[in-house]
Amino acid sequence: MSYLVIDGAQGEGGGQVLRTSLTLSILTGQPIELINIRANRNKPGLLRQHLTCVLAAQQICDAKIEGAALGSARIRFTPGKIKAGNYHFAIGTAGSTVLVCQTILPVLAMASEQSQITFEGGTHNGMSPSLCFLTRSYLPILKKMGIDCQIETEKLGFYPAGGGKWTLTIHPTKALNALPELSASNSQITAEQCAITALVSKLPEHIGEREVTKAKKELNWFGAKTTVASAVTPGPGNSLQLMIDHGSHTSLFEQQGEYGVSAERVAKRCAAEVKQFLKSEAAVEEHLADQLLLPMAIAHSGQFTTTKPSLHTLTNITVIELFMDVKFAVTQRTETQWDIRVVGN
Repeated sequence: MSYLVIDGAQGEGGGQVLRTSLTLSILTGQPIELINIRANRNKPGLLRQHLTCVLAAQQICDAKIEGAALGSARIRFTPGKIKAGNYHFAIGTAGSTVLVCQTILPVLAMASEQSQITFEGGTHNGMSPSLCFLTRSYLPILKKMGIDCQIETEKLGFYPAGGGKWTLTIHPTKALNALPELSASNSQITAEQCAITALVSKLPEHIGEREVTKAKKELNWFGAKTTVASAVTPGPGNSLQLMIDHGSHTSLFEQQGEYGVSAERVAKRCAAEVKQFLKSEAAVEEHLADQLLLPMAIAHSGQFTTTKPSLHTLTNITVIELFMDVKFAVTQRTETQWDIRVVGN
């Protein structure tokens, strides 16, 4: 049996290499051997979140696996046939359930029947896309591409307690549509396009109120819709979200509250990300850009403008091109704006 050997230390050298490789191994039927998994991290190898990704990928296609253990830096994965069904994946820590979801979602979307998956673990940990990002920014674009999903949230899970629980229903599709045209941003956005939300759990409500007040001042979003909401979570936590409705899609910027960091500082950090993005006049912010690459490759079509691509994004492109007969072109258009598109093979 011929394995495609993938070096997990390449580029960004984190968990994205593992997740993208698992997804594309199943979709292409290509057995893989991953070495040096997460070699560039302080704690290399498989953590619980990454092991859950491996085991989830194994379950949805009856794959044969070797080396699937905590701390392992090498695995072999031989995919089988995609199986729709009801699944339950619990990380057991505050590790990201969203990243586990994104590993298997494109696969189960190509199954013959509907699937329902329940996830338990972290939903907002500051180091990965949150459940709010998935719901408000990513899934609406996937729906336009032909992947229809619904989410039911029982409870959120902030770092470090975790304990979130939510269910995803995936309706099958035969093929993905091309990525739709995504409208560019600019500094002339109106108040009606903007929203500020602060989630607070087991902490004083004034934390969220102060974040909202500071964010409005920093961005001059005084007419924006604002919400301070109490979240149902096992442990204390706080999340500030700044959203821009572009018509074609939604950009979501998020900062998690941290012990010892003032509400005003959290808001200022989040607002700075928004300012940098609007200055670029690009269509897609950095984190959404990274997430759109895989569906674009599967559809063999798509283009968007974004801010300077992160090493995370460039590494993801490299891994995708190892599996698929597609090529991406990454071109700098201005000092602050880049173009990423599928250009064929």
